[in-house]
This record gives sequence, C-alpha cells and structure tokens, in this order.
Amino acid sequence: MTAIARIETFRVPPRWLFVRIETDDGVVGWGEASLEGHAEAVEGAFESLRDRFLGADAGQIEDIWQLAYRLGFYRGGPVLMSALSGLDQALWDIKGKTLGVPVWQLLGGRVRDKVQAYAWIGGDSPSEVVEQAEQRRAQGFRAVKMNATAQMGRLDSPRLLDGAVERVSRVQALGLDVAIDFHGRVHKPMARQLALLLEPLRPLFIEEPLLSEQPEAIRQIAAQTSIPIALGERLYSRWDFKPFLEGAIIDVAQPDLAHAGGISECRRIAAFAETYDVAIAPHCPLGPIALAACVQLALATPNFVIQEMSLGIHYNTREHDLLTYLQDPVPFDLEGGMIKTLAAPGLGIAIDEARVRHAATNPHRWRNPAWRGDDGSLREW
Repeated sequence: MTAIARIETFRVPPRWLFVRIETDDGVVGWGEASLEGHAEAVEGAFESLRDRFLGADAGQIEDIWQLAYRLGFYRGGPVLMSALSGLDQALWDIKGKTLGVPVWQLLGGRVRDKVQAYAWIGGDSPSEVVEQAEQRRAQGFRAVKMNATAQMGRLDSPRLLDGAVERVSRVQALGLDVAIDFHGRVHKPMARQLALLLEPLRPLFIEEPLLSEQPEAIRQIAAQTSIPIALGERLYSRWDFKPFLEGAIIDVAQPDLAHAGGISECRRIAAFAETYDVAIAPHCPLGPIALAACVQLALATPNFVIQEMSLGIHYNTREHDLLTYLQDPVPFDLEGGMIKTLAAPGLGIAIDEARVRHAATNPHRWRNPAWRGDDGSLREW
C-alpha cells in the first residue's frame, strides 16, 4: 500500500486553488480545486478530507471518491465537489506517475491524437472583439468563444441584440468558428429572440441561454432553435446533469473538472451523456492543472468535441499566469488549433513547486466583480 502522507492546498494568483498530495514513498500528485470567489470555503472543506484520508491507500481512487462523496452526509454543491475534484485529480496524477503512464492510458487509452481547443475573447465593441479574435488566430486557435451580451438586462431593448449579431459576424469573417456565451444574463423572451437572430450565423453552440435552474424554459428555447445548446459549468455531479439529459434539453455538456468531482466523476458524466447522444466540452477558464486534467479526459472520451483553454494574449512568453506555475517545456502547444497529446506520466505537466509555494505566501482574495446596469440593478457576471 502507498499511503497518503500529506495533503496541502495553495491559494495562488490570479484566483486558483492548487492541491498537493504526497505519499509516504515520496510520489507527489497535483490537482486543482479552484472555485472562483470561494477559495477559502474550499480550503475549509479540506480539513475534513485530511482527517479522513491521511494514511489511506492513494491507489484506491474510486473508494476514496465514494467515501468522500457519500459519507459526508451532505452531498454535492460547488464547495464540497470542488474540494473532491482537486483531491481526485491529484490521486490520478499519483497513480499515473507511480505506473509511469499518462492518465489517458489508465482511462482505457486514447481515442484521438489531438484535442481541439478554443479560447475566450472579450470586449464590448466590434473593434475590440475583432482585435482579440485576430490575436487568438495568431496564437493558433481556429475557434473562440465570446459574450452574446455585455451588460444587457433581463428584458432590455431588442435593438441591443443587433450589436451581438454584428460582433459575431465580424469574428466569423476572420475565418474563426464562434461559440456564444449568454451567461444566463437575459430573460427568456430576450434569449429566444437572440437565438433566432444568431441562427443564420450557425455558431458552434450557445452556452447557458438561461440559468441552469430554469430547465423548463431552456427546453422551450431548445425546441425553437437548431443551434446546439451547451450548459453545465454550474452543475456538479451526474445527478445534476440527469434532468438535462433525460429531458433532451442540451446538446453539449460542459462539466468543469475542478468543480464536478474531478476526472472520476466527469468520466461518468461523459459516459452518461454519450447514451443521450450529447457531446462533452469541458468548462475550463482556470489554471494549468485543471486544463491538464481536461486534456487527459478528452484524449480518452469518444463524445468529446472541444476544450476551453484559458490563455493570455502573450502565450508562450510567461506573461500570463497559466504558464507561471509550470516548468519548461510548456506542454500546451497548439497545432492547427489543437492541443497535442500530453505524453508524460500522470497529468502530463510539471509544476514549479517553488514558485507555487512562494505565490501562496501572499494568497489571493479574488471575488467575482459586481456588474450593474445603467439603472443600478445587478447584472449576471
């Protein structure tokens, strides 16, 4: 038996929570339990995980997962599941390093050689959006995701919808595929109109046309548009995804491997989605460990379609935090808009532990920004 000897967490800029597990024979695994705006709560959840799993067999990943999920009595939710996600990723990293193989090999082997990726572009004006899209294209991306709305209200002037259509059209004119994130910001009548206007542009998908607590309303929109509907970053287990799959509400499931139970649970969510002919596109606007876990899953998952990737404009110059905590060589090389196979054992990345420990001496206190409209009312982030 290889016992868990130490479980540590590191709250590092810009808004991430890294997990380090060390075994009694010196093998170290890394995971990511980032929960934007609530890192301290997740750190607190690790107190009970330490009490329960220090001394446990690090190789018994499934038993540890079930024990952490089921015997805490209170199940699910973003905080507990994010903590479990970081723990799970680190255990898979340890198992791969112990056996000398990448995690995708432990999941049954590759079903693809590369992982299609997309990156975020921001900006409110068409010129800002186009500038960022051009920079993404120069980085090697062939697909991007952008806001459908800036700070549009729940029920706002329909004239504002024209701006969304113009921004998408301008980016598509650069030869990029475009996914469009609604963020659940608008009321159903606005979402319905916007989906209708965007339909001739044939985007990759529309994400969170409404908040996930409105499955009935999302079902109505799904029945009225041919655009694929994506959703899932605020769902934390296969049970949360169950009504959306059984109700034929979504076309693309977007579990976040740092929120939805790690590699173990997201593997199950992917298999569950496959039975309903639903694709997987993991949510990941996070750090390098979460991205590496996503790539491992993507390489071994038949119904995977595309991977979100949080890169700064200055990629490969270490001016963005995604690269700050990695040792060279940087593993996320893009080739034709795709991430190459991660071949190293475990999660396939090497963490600069000294840099992580130094950064954690001044832990971040990141909070979601509060957006307000011209009338002073709160808007969805």
